Amino acid sequence: MAEDLSSMYHVKGVVKWFDPAKGYGFVLADEGGPDILLHVNVLRNFGQSSVTDGAEIEIVTHRTDRGVQAVEVVSISAPDREATTGLSDFAEVDESTLRDLPLEPARVKWFDKGKGFGFANVFGSNEDVFLHVEVLRQSGLADLQPGEALAMRVMDGKRGRMAAEVHSWETALNGDDEAE
Repeated sequence: MAEDLSSMYHVKGVVKWFDPAKGYGFVLADEGGPDILLHVNVLRNFGQSSVTDGAEIEIVTHRTDRGVQAVEVVSISAPDREATTGLSDFAEVDESTLRDLPLEPARVKWFDKGKGFGFANVFGSNEDVFLHVEVLRQSGLADLQPGEALAMRVMDGKRGRMAAEVHSWETALNGDDEAE
């Protein structure tokens, strides 16, 4: 069945909440109105399996008899770094120092949202890189799946090699490396 393009709307808003285990969440439009359903499949089409609460998001929506839902993610911007608690490991790190680190391709080894951490491996290396849930939140992500491809900025921290910034692989490939 073809979609009625006249009922498609381009919307900017904020992620109210998203639960990867349930496979959906909701977006609050900047201009108000009803909550907008964001299904995990729409998010996966954008190249992410999760998104953090408070992230700014730009989506294409469609109104159905069951309400408004996102049909395409156009962009996601992580919440303001000052609005998140951050990690003490990076408290003294200057933002420009962080930006100067290369984005390294990596794959998630495992991540446990309940524990708040996990590990990834940079391609070509067997060395584990520590992933903390706060770094994910600051990067606009809420959870990771084993085997998921990422692009990370990695630093030596108090716990060894640590991800200081994480991006979905597709975001990094498209050069959408946060043009702040």
